[in-house]
Amino acid sequence: MFFLNLLYTYEIMLEKEIINFEKTVLAGIITLEQDEDKLEEYLDELEFLTYTAGGEVVKRFSQRMERPNPKTFLGTGKIEEIHTYIKENDVKTIIFDDELSPAQQKNLNKILECKVLDRTNLILDIFAQRAETSYARTQVELAQCQYLLPRLSGMWTHLERQRGGIGMRGPGETEIETDRRIVRDRIALLKSKIKTIDKQMSVQRSNRGALVRVALVGYTNVGKSTLMNVISKSEVFVENKLFATLDTTVRKVVIKNLPFLLSDTVGFIRKLPTQLVESFKSTLDEVREADLLLHVVDISHPDFEDHIESVNDILQDIESIGKPTIMVFNKIDAYKPLTIDEDDLVTEKTSRHNTLEEWKTTWMANVGEDNALFISAINKENMEEFREKVYEAVREIHVTRFPYNNFLYTDYKEGDLDEEE
Repeated sequence: MFFLNLLYTYEIMLEKEIINFEKTVLAGIITLEQDEDKLEEYLDELEFLTYTAGGEVVKRFSQRMERPNPKTFLGTGKIEEIHTYIKENDVKTIIFDDELSPAQQKNLNKILECKVLDRTNLILDIFAQRAETSYARTQVELAQCQYLLPRLSGMWTHLERQRGGIGMRGPGETEIETDRRIVRDRIALLKSKIKTIDKQMSVQRSNRGALVRVALVGYTNVGKSTLMNVISKSEVFVENKLFATLDTTVRKVVIKNLPFLLSDTVGFIRKLPTQLVESFKSTLDEVREADLLLHVVDISHPDFEDHIESVNDILQDIESIGKPTIMVFNKIDAYKPLTIDEDDLVTEKTSRHNTLEEWKTTWMANVGEDNALFISAINKENMEEFREKVYEAVREIHVTRFPYNNFLYTDYKEGDLDEEE
């Protein structure tokens, strides 16, 4: 599995008791739309998300179903099996791969008697850990409040509705309604705060002048921050975890005396929570206002084509899909095609068996010579070709914008840094 290599170091640390993670189990379903292989891939990603959040996955549970059980997501027998395992192994948390309804979460909490989370809740927790600036923290809190609002009745027992009886009759606001009103007021306050910050950031972006804006976009953990550090000679935080970058960072970069602004944005992911897409749309203004997108892809991941589709879907949501784009296939140093033994007459060749040269003759050939690059940011392979193509793309945009400019930028040196958000 792809993510097992990424988790190898943390497993060694667990064995040596260097770190203490929260014991967790994962659960998902196999449906007509999601076969067993696809579920395993999603659970691999969910396990890496769990590790990022501070959890240790000790077991996975899956069940083949036409559709999720509306009461408990999984079937009764499978839930009983999970409950037995949780009690016998002192497991603190179970995480479901899909978003649970408020009713499902409430029922599962009562049956399993442990912390019940879903993929959305887990991603929100990671974002809360990663948020550094006031703006990012405000956006995360807004998403958390929007997620929490319909689930208040199942979160704490003290929020249950008041029962009837002596001294309990008469008009008045129940405790659950009071808390819902408080959360709604908080959501309104956070939205107002985000609008204020948006205006401030809009002024900041307008003060940058007419420099061409380039944005790094892509799936989470594909190497965007590493690439930014290489071409801008900066020190943006890099870590082999999902969502290592949450706050947008902007640097001024100069290639051949031609300056432009380069921004590193939050990575995307499949099944991205609706609340996060909505609350982080303002952060993604850097993408919306960019003149050129560098779509970074981890070609070493066996399902990078799905990642590309997920990123394009989100770009479609934020109305940025039609912008000039350069596809940057990163991590060619880590790419290892599957091999088939000559005596193996059963295994059918798939796209996972393609070499890099064979990939270049597939749909990637239709991307165009000027819009597809194959690099290794960490080993700095093909970086000169990368710089040249980015320069040509930025220059074309600049010439269109300033047709009479002769590009005499004598005051800049390559790698100049200017600002950070």
